[in-house]
Amino acid sequence: MKIQKTLTTLTIASILSLSLGGLMYAADNTFTDLGSIPGTDKIIALHEQGFIKGVTETEFRPEAILTNAQAIQFITKGLQLNLRTMKFIKAPLASDNFTHVKNDAWFAEAFINAFYNNIDIPMDIEPSKSMTKEQFTYHLVKGVEKVGNLPMINLVPVTITDEEEITAMYQGAIQRSLKWNINTLTTGAKFNPKSEITRSEAAVMIFNALEYLKSQTVKIQ
Repeated sequence: MKIQKTLTTLTIASILSLSLGGLMYAADNTFTDLGSIPGTDKIIALHEQGFIKGVTETEFRPEAILTNAQAIQFITKGLQLNLRTMKFIKAPLASDNFTHVKNDAWFAEAFINAFYNNIDIPMDIEPSKSMTKEQFTYHLVKGVEKVGNLPMINLVPVTITDEEEITAMYQGAIQRSLKWNINTLTTGAKFNPKSEITRSEAAVMIFNALEYLKSQTVKIQ
């Protein structure tokens, strides 16, 4: 399939307007199941801005494990990844690039947006399976680099005590996520790469990624 890209320059601030300082409206949040979980304010901010949705109108289900389908939806919606700067000879279909993604699935558009924005998703990904922390970090960082048009950087690796558990292809993205404060290590300097990521953990990472992008002086192309 031939794709012609046209470049549109937008300032990051024009679409990434989240800020913890602007959460005066948080009391209007409709989710009833957040309680006092870590990152509640960040989840509410994302929801109020329309970047994430709950499982229902009143339930976010913060402790639920994130599926691959939900994860790709979180990333593409949160980072506003779409096809608006691209032109196609034929409308793209999810099934063109993903074995297990049906074209009429609710998440099909998210997978199309992710593919054409170079999020590097395996062709045989199974939407209903759970996503691990290292996988979500990798895909999110790929999205951040796409949105911010960020240059490659050399950084001093952070010591991670369970580094031997990290899949080799994800190591660089994980280190960059720590440098950019998208992720933090747990007690004992562990990353827990193979743990299944929860909806609340993923939402907090999305918020942190947007905050990092806002701190940059680059432009979206």
